[in-house]
Amino acid sequence: MANKYDVVIIGAGPSGVFLAYELIKLNANKKVLMIEQGKKVEDRACPIEKINKCAKCKPFCNITSGFSGAGAFSDGKLLSYHLSLYNEKDNDFYLGGNSGSYIKKYMSTEEIKELLDYTDKIYLDFGADPKLEGIENREEIVKLQAKAKKENLDLIDIPIRHLGTEKAHELYMRIENFLLEHGIEIKFETTVDDLIIENGEIKGVKIKPSAHAFDEEYEAEVISADKVVLGVGRKGASWLTKMCNKHEIAQKTGPVDIGIRYELPDEIMKDINKYMYEGKVIGRPGPFKDKVRTFCQNPSGFVATEVYDDNLTLVNGHSYKERKSTNTNLAILVSHNFNYPFNKPIDYGMNVAKNLNELGNGNIVVQRLGDIFRGRRTWDEDLKNNKVVPTLKTAVAGDITYALGYRTMTDILEFIKSMDKFVEGFADPANLLYGPEIKFYSNGLVLDETFQTSIKNLYSIGDGGGLTTGLMMASCSGVQLARIFCK
Repeated sequence: MANKYDVVIIGAGPSGVFLAYELIKLNANKKVLMIEQGKKVEDRACPIEKINKCAKCKPFCNITSGFSGAGAFSDGKLLSYHLSLYNEKDNDFYLGGNSGSYIKKYMSTEEIKELLDYTDKIYLDFGADPKLEGIENREEIVKLQAKAKKENLDLIDIPIRHLGTEKAHELYMRIENFLLEHGIEIKFETTVDDLIIENGEIKGVKIKPSAHAFDEEYEAEVISADKVVLGVGRKGASWLTKMCNKHEIAQKTGPVDIGIRYELPDEIMKDINKYMYEGKVIGRPGPFKDKVRTFCQNPSGFVATEVYDDNLTLVNGHSYKERKSTNTNLAILVSHNFNYPFNKPIDYGMNVAKNLNELGNGNIVVQRLGDIFRGRRTWDEDLKNNKVVPTLKTAVAGDITYALGYRTMTDILEFIKSMDKFVEGFADPANLLYGPEIKFYSNGLVLDETFQTSIKNLYSIGDGGGLTTGLMMASCSGVQLARIFCK
């Protein structure tokens, strides 16, 4: 049967890509179909630089959809977990999130080491920069950590391999060609309309061309499969929640991270940029003591936009190998942990984003820190005279405090004040806050040791199902699932 496959992979992000790659390397001899709502990697391009505004690409954003997924088209950083989180004294890995709890529960330390090193080598084989940021200048890094600790901040030491936004395109194009040359079938610009589940077991999927994704009258094509893998990424988290609710796939509510993208001069961040490239800082400022963290730091980078389902426009950051600005940008995210009876963290985050989008007339809103402290909005004239020049030219001057909420805004401002005692100038009034930045990986699926969901032969890997929170661990989950399939 032409439309019958051994494995159907929904999503061509890092988790699905590395699953397909490893099936090839293991000579699995399986008929594999990958379904991706976006375009080939070589056809992905954001028009914002040419037309100076977000075009709201139809039917799906070229930044968040397409081969290699959303994360690979932001800044392309691979966290070197082996070097940074393995503690020889305890013979243990300090991995956060669900990926950490999963692999530590079901894998030995030696197995984890091997998996991380193996996955990293795949990236190197396809052209990743062999240089690791943050492994030199150890004395300076220890001093920075001690200084942060005095302000009740934890500076996490995680060496990274920086691909660079433009170099990540080239690397993933080579992987894409490898998969196609070795018999992996990929349906680009195709969306999964529904899952086919009978008597608690997956039987296949229903697909449509992405151009007709929202056309209810368009007849979907049926694809049969022995196994279906959900690798939808954060972009697909909302769709995945709908599928879980419709088909009663067991899930658990997790936190949703809501915050802003912060932009300030490279000079202020020069020590962290120089010694670590990316510094991950975690704090629990008063009065709420919520977890607040920095994420995705981009030295000499550019603030960017990306569009999710329902035309939600979110902010992100890019960093290139060759193209440079004079500003550093990073996310400041607040973890929101909701209690019973509320169990819709993704809906909550989407509502925050919708409100901010309304304030910006569909655009990202930017505000000077000094204006927030003065209790006023930012105007265009304020930005023209500001010493920190916005790298996102399409951002609309306004007031993000109208939509972020008191608790979230308080957490962010108190965190910035603490950071200013650690990094002088971090709370300079000219620094910029862009909103919203929200990470949609809060619908954690209930998985067994084989990544299988509560539905037989339906599996979930990567960020979308709440298992991982980044490129490297998403890639690792794909490799591990391929090995499970071939046992």
